[in-house]
Amino acid sequence: MHKDERDPHTGYKTTGHEWNGIKELNTPIPRAILLFIIVTHLFALGYWIFMPAWPLGDTYTKGLLGADQKKRVEKEVAEAAMSRQAALEAIERQDYNTIVNDLHLMALVRENGKTLFRDNCSACHGAQGQGQSGFPSLADNDWLWGNSPEQIAKTIRVGVNADHPESRSSEMLAFGRDQLLQRGDVLDLVSYIESLSGKVPKNADSADSADSDGIALPKGQSIFAENCATCHGADAKGSTETGAPDLTDDIWIYGAGSDTIFHTIWDGRKGVMPSWDGRLTPLQQKILTLYVLGLNEEEQ
Repeated sequence: MHKDERDPHTGYKTTGHEWNGIKELNTPIPRAILLFIIVTHLFALGYWIFMPAWPLGDTYTKGLLGADQKKRVEKEVAEAAMSRQAALEAIERQDYNTIVNDLHLMALVRENGKTLFRDNCSACHGAQGQGQSGFPSLADNDWLWGNSPEQIAKTIRVGVNADHPESRSSEMLAFGRDQLLQRGDVLDLVSYIESLSGKVPKNADSADSADSDGIALPKGQSIFAENCATCHGADAKGSTETGAPDLTDDIWIYGAGSDTIFHTIWDGRKGVMPSWDGRLTPLQQKILTLYVLGLNEEEQ
């Protein structure tokens, strides 16, 4: 039978267990732990009373506070939807400049515009608007029809060579195929156009030639003035009125190189952009316009 024994050093009773001369003390639980246990139980009891806690068949105890996470989430979703709708109405109502200078509205434009662009434009213009052969880049600062929001919005709405009654019209004539120019003239024209963007023409078949700086001699320039300047301008910098591209930079819709330029002049080009009027709402078109403008800013 165990006799009560106290440890002479601590004053605590022993439990009667002993291992190799080491006796186990009957040490009381620290007060801090007891306090923690008491507080925990009181908290649990309070939670059961005030908050939803116990299932009761097809229902549960509601708690005195009547807290309902489902209703809270539904309320937050409804409030977010109302806020979003108000912002969309603001985008629809306000002018482009006001929207661009509103960080909250532009955040919504980027969110919605990314989806609209991905679903409707990326197949031709690329996921980042970088373009591809036959489809211009929307991430640079070279615009066929002008870079104002109004001009971009019009292009989206009516398209290019589309079936919309107000569609923009643009076509590069087939100067070789339709016998408007002879092969030699086309080659001279290719050499001149290459020289406009700073390239040294290397067309051995050309009747014309270029000097050491890559500047074509007058024959190609004369052919350009007679056949191309009407659309591309006397300075070859293009025209936003006709959608004719600038030939003096190094940005090409169908690709650079003498063979590609020759093909363009010989067979002509007639790109098509569909009209999104009727496919996208006016609000969606406006968001897409602002998003496209943003692609240009991101590239810069």
